[in-house]
Amino acid sequence: MAGAAGFVRTSLAVVTLLVWCRAQSSTRSYGPVFEEQPVHTLFPEGSAEEKVTRACRARASPPATYRWKMNGTELKMEPDSRYRLVAGDLVISNPVKAKDAGSYQCVASNSRGTVVSREASLRFGFLQEFSAEERDPVKITEGWGVMFTCSPPPHYPGLSYRWLLNEFPNFIPADGRRFVSQTTGNLYIAKTEASDLGNYSCFATSHIDFITKSVFSKFSRLSLAAEDARQYAPSIKARFPADTYALAGQMVTLECFAFGNPVPQIKWRKLDGSQSSKWIGSEPLLQIQDVGFEDEGTYECEAENIKGRDTYQGRIIIQAQPEWLKVITDTEADIGSDLRWSCAAAGKPRPAVRWLRDGQPLTSQNRIEVSGGELRFSKLVLEDSGMYQCVAENKHGTVYASAELTVQALAPDFRLKPVKRLIPAARSGKVIIPCQPRAAPKATVLWTKGTELLTNSSRVTITTDGTLILQNISKSDEGKYTCFAENFMGKANSTGILSVRDATKITLAPSSADINVGENLTLQCHASHDPTMDLTFTWSLDDFPIDFDKSEGHYRRASAKEAVGDLSISNAQLKHSGRYTCTAQTVVDSASESATLTVRGPPGPPGGVVVRDVGDTTVLLSWSRGSDNHSPIARYLVEARTLLSSTWKQMRTNPANIEGNAETAQVVNLIPWMDYEFRVLASNILGVGEPSLPSSKIRTKEAAPTVAPSGLSGGGGAPNELIINWTPTLRDYQNGDGFGYILSFRKKGTQGWLTARVPHAESLHYVYRNESIGPYTPFEVKIKAYNRKGEGPESLTAIVYSAEEEPKVAPFRVTAKAVLSSEMDVSWEPVEQGDMTGVLSGYEIRYWKDGDKEEAADRVRTAGLVTSAHVTGLNPNTKYHVSVRAYNRAGTGPPSPSTNITTTKPPPKRPPGNISWTFSGSTVTIKWDPVVAKADESAVTGYKMLYRQDSHSAPTLYLASKSRIDIPVPEDFTHAFVQIRVTGPGGDGIPAEVHILRNSGTSMMVEDSVMRPVPHAVIVTTNSLVMVALISYLEL
Repeated sequence: MAGAAGFVRTSLAVVTLLVWCRAQSSTRSYGPVFEEQPVHTLFPEGSAEEKVTRACRARASPPATYRWKMNGTELKMEPDSRYRLVAGDLVISNPVKAKDAGSYQCVASNSRGTVVSREASLRFGFLQEFSAEERDPVKITEGWGVMFTCSPPPHYPGLSYRWLLNEFPNFIPADGRRFVSQTTGNLYIAKTEASDLGNYSCFATSHIDFITKSVFSKFSRLSLAAEDARQYAPSIKARFPADTYALAGQMVTLECFAFGNPVPQIKWRKLDGSQSSKWIGSEPLLQIQDVGFEDEGTYECEAENIKGRDTYQGRIIIQAQPEWLKVITDTEADIGSDLRWSCAAAGKPRPAVRWLRDGQPLTSQNRIEVSGGELRFSKLVLEDSGMYQCVAENKHGTVYASAELTVQALAPDFRLKPVKRLIPAARSGKVIIPCQPRAAPKATVLWTKGTELLTNSSRVTITTDGTLILQNISKSDEGKYTCFAENFMGKANSTGILSVRDATKITLAPSSADINVGENLTLQCHASHDPTMDLTFTWSLDDFPIDFDKSEGHYRRASAKEAVGDLSISNAQLKHSGRYTCTAQTVVDSASESATLTVRGPPGPPGGVVVRDVGDTTVLLSWSRGSDNHSPIARYLVEARTLLSSTWKQMRTNPANIEGNAETAQVVNLIPWMDYEFRVLASNILGVGEPSLPSSKIRTKEAAPTVAPSGLSGGGGAPNELIINWTPTLRDYQNGDGFGYILSFRKKGTQGWLTARVPHAESLHYVYRNESIGPYTPFEVKIKAYNRKGEGPESLTAIVYSAEEEPKVAPFRVTAKAVLSSEMDVSWEPVEQGDMTGVLSGYEIRYWKDGDKEEAADRVRTAGLVTSAHVTGLNPNTKYHVSVRAYNRAGTGPPSPSTNITTTKPPPKRPPGNISWTFSGSTVTIKWDPVVAKADESAVTGYKMLYRQDSHSAPTLYLASKSRIDIPVPEDFTHAFVQIRVTGPGGDGIPAEVHILRNSGTSMMVEDSVMRPVPHAVIVTTNSLVMVALISYLEL
């Protein structure tokens, strides 16, 4: 009885624990998981806001409760406290810096465990006023550099700075000569000018969220002593720190500004690497956006003008906040088992890692070992369940990774994964029957066939995880198979029935093949199988299944028959090479056969292109051999591109033809002082392959210029000046830094050469002034380029003339003749070229009405050496005065003696009227009333008639001295358009237009007079034909 009672007590304990575990599972409870955590907050002092809210929300079942810590100490939420909880959020009323500034952390808990949020600071932003003390005046010699110190007031966080000149809002622009440091707020003027006189004030602005506050200092007066026009070399005054620390992903800004006369140009370079594409800005600022570890190194600022250069160097050191490489995840583990958790984080400095359990620090103890990012449990117990956090931190930040550990104790249970009810198997094949009850701790497993207990033998294997494996199956193996599972919590079993079928076999296997890129191929595969089951075919390439829907049309099934699984390959590519496996499969077994397909094509990309032995025009390339894609490599090509062009171009090499077994070559004919990238391509009989990855960027060494500047020309300018122009040399031909031009010039016919040195590649002209230079004097001019490595070749000599003077002589024998009523022709005798002090550009005709002043004259210019002009737009019957002047690029010369002309009267305004016409065979006779000129109109000397067969044909002009005309017409004439106008010394008058129609019946003519807007009709009848005339007066 005692034994029975003990058995009952043990059974009750097992049942109770089992029921507890199932109850816990049914509620789907889990520990807190943060969905929102507090963030760093900046609160403006003096803000109208009366509260600050620190957000915190966690998903949990049952729901979480919340607590908050400030600087590691738990906050008490008393009724009269300024702290209160709203859900999980902490609301701070009337925040003050002395009490509330600090680090906050949210703590979320439920019955499953506790987690703590990341720490988030609350800081208070402020900006005080500048000191009220007067600022000392500054006196400096004009032309020298000067610095004004800002000395900003206490503030948090950083400020932006500008400077006022004299009054608000007259802000000083950053224009290359003046610079405002955003680090110190100081104002730098590289070279003072007279316009810099005045009062200066530092203007500082704080930006906190949407609140902006600005303050400005007392004014400091700048006065200038007498100008010192001497030029002097640059001196760098605004320097970036010797060591600049930056976090990866941020933007880094370096400042550099120099005094000097002329104003220095600022250039930036990285001494231990090439310029990054992430560089933005120029001159005094170098900004690198999204900075990374590749940007770490030494940077140099160079200030240069024609008097010299100054340099400064400093380092950028990149560090990084912690970032997870590996985190822990929620884990369910069996009671009594071992567990190993690990987490890893990257960062600079290297992050330290610690562990928390339910929000409390976790250290090594009993069954638990903590070692950096490693956490190990031995023989788990139910009390090990809870919320765990891995914490990685360095001086730049802290990251948290959370996970829940659930320790389970369960009796075996097959409800989720029972043994398969019907287990088909192939004759002579193998069958695997898993036994996977849910159990904690792991259950002990036994197998039976019917009532026979199974043990390991030559055909029967029971694995350590309880799986049953039967091999070389025969019909006698059919029957019921039962898995029995047991642990200290209880026992259970599950049964399946084994059914034996015919085996699947490949009857026609695929054959290996060899094809070229772009060709087609069919791989055959036929199979036999048990007729009671469906057969399916699958194909794989190098053990990866082929997805026909994503093959872009390269793969398709060649037959719809069940026993045929042929694979068709269209337009084969290099990627289709490999081992193809055909698998014929039923639900009980499968059979596979493989074949190798070789696709030959152009070579693959060479690898590891390295540039060595960099010279001014040559480099040595080396590379590693890429795949030949089953066809021997015949030769290599080398391509390059520069920063000036994104296009890859084939380069000349030594040797000129690079054999297929080579792995080095010299690239020749490069441009000195040019940034290059190189890549290598291989070719064979099937074509040119893909290029290698580009090499690292290199810059060839500097060399003296090898090309003379082009476009040498000049002329123009003020008196006593010689202006020389040329085309600026492109970056491709500068060959080195410190580029400029050397000009040589002399008056034609003299011996000695004068020289001038012009710095900067962008320069494009030079002005030589000398009182001895006469107008339009020819000079011989040459030009060559120079850089830090030396001088280049000289150009051919060009002839350039000094500045011209206005012509000193006037044209003569000027005549003017009226042409029509609004036009005249003017002619003259030209000036002698020997009298010119420049190149004659042409002549200017000035004409003005009698009674007007010559200053109000209208002007017409001719080009070149022509000695006549046709002038239009004159008033009829008007007297004009006319003079002619020569002109060149320097101006207009003296006038000729003026001549007079009176334009003719205008032509009569009235068009011909009362127009009539008659047909006689192949002729039409048109008549009209004569037009009589009025007293203020020019005489009528004749008439012009424009005749057009239709609207598409070319018109014909007829002249008539009287008021009639005979016009031949074809036999099939149907209609015509006619315009008639008077002509005479004053020109042509207003036309009258007639539309003539030939018809049978009655003749009609309709006249539309310009004197009367309302049309009227005149009807003329003859015995044989009808004429309809619509007459309107249209201006040509």
